[in-house]
Amino acid sequence: MDINALPFDADEMLKGLNAWVAQESPTWDAGAVNGMLDLASRDLAEMGFTIERIPGSMGLGDVLRATQPTHQKAGEKGVLIAGHMDTVHPVGTLRDLPIRREGDRAYGPGIWDMKSGNYLCLEAIRQLKKAGIETPLPITILFTPDEEIGTPAARGIIEAEASRARAVLVPEPGKTGGGVTSGRYAIARFNLKALGIPSHSGARLKEGKSAIRELCRRIEQIEGMTTDDCTFSVGVIKGGQWVNCVSSTAFGEALSMAKEQADLDRGVEAMLALNEPGVFEVTRGVTRPVWTLDDGTRELLAMAEAFHKQVGMGFSHAPSGGGSDGNFTGAMGVPTIDGLGTEGEGGHTLHEHILVPTLATRGKVVAGLLATLA
Repeated sequence: MDINALPFDADEMLKGLNAWVAQESPTWDAGAVNGMLDLASRDLAEMGFTIERIPGSMGLGDVLRATQPTHQKAGEKGVLIAGHMDTVHPVGTLRDLPIRREGDRAYGPGIWDMKSGNYLCLEAIRQLKKAGIETPLPITILFTPDEEIGTPAARGIIEAEASRARAVLVPEPGKTGGGVTSGRYAIARFNLKALGIPSHSGARLKEGKSAIRELCRRIEQIEGMTTDDCTFSVGVIKGGQWVNCVSSTAFGEALSMAKEQADLDRGVEAMLALNEPGVFEVTRGVTRPVWTLDDGTRELLAMAEAFHKQVGMGFSHAPSGGGSDGNFTGAMGVPTIDGLGTEGEGGHTLHEHILVPTLATRGKVVAGLLATLA
């Protein structure tokens, strides 16, 4: 297939994408995430997809499932496109990270991670439809609300859909120079709670025991367990209520990551061993299994490489330390290719941006995969 014959227009794509970016959608704001899913639902309905909204749980937004029940192979194993619509940016970030274009760079909260990747997948399907090309396999699209916190609510839905898929495409941010992701490290999250003894910090300081101090001591202990095989970091802390009170509780969230599942399992054991009733509590949160390269994914990579060459783009693949929903599908043994989204920089920061031309080049690659997978 000559994917260069498809008239992708990155500038026009950016106009549609910016409408998505303008709808801020932080994970913990279910209404905002659902507003984003409303926009995607409208676009997908206009493209002929049947839309299902699975109500959110755990105080999170919905899951959007779009299918093609009239496809000639409806009911058979197809292609799953798995993306998330939640971002790490709170509502109001547009004030500090306004939607704008500077040369080939387009800025905005969540534009790289991962609204642009989701959008280019829709454009790939539009272009195939306009060209009169029916994909050999039916397409299912899942847009989820909770990837940024480890996918605690949507994981089961993703795995159920992946079990019915021939292949999974994950349009998470792409790597510079045509790089894609062919594996993901194992990840575990932990909730931390330190307990102290309250007292008046002016009149009776010595009678108290600071939970904040205990948590700080434990953070050094936890991060000191990091090795080349398994890392530990604490990214969230909070504690205390009044400055003139010795804190009775302090809380934190920790992350452990490893290339091998066995190393992560040992890391989990080490974290749970830190439990000290009445002083320091560690509870295990969500976990992402390791995803390692297999033959099915190698076949997808070979197809992708051929399409990269067609558009004059380099190609490379490697596992990534950051987790994604590709961890789940890849660990199931379903052929999965991740990092199919745009190239850019600054994910999770106030300089998050994409390289606009890659909307078209990477969109063509996705179109080629969808038109070829059988």
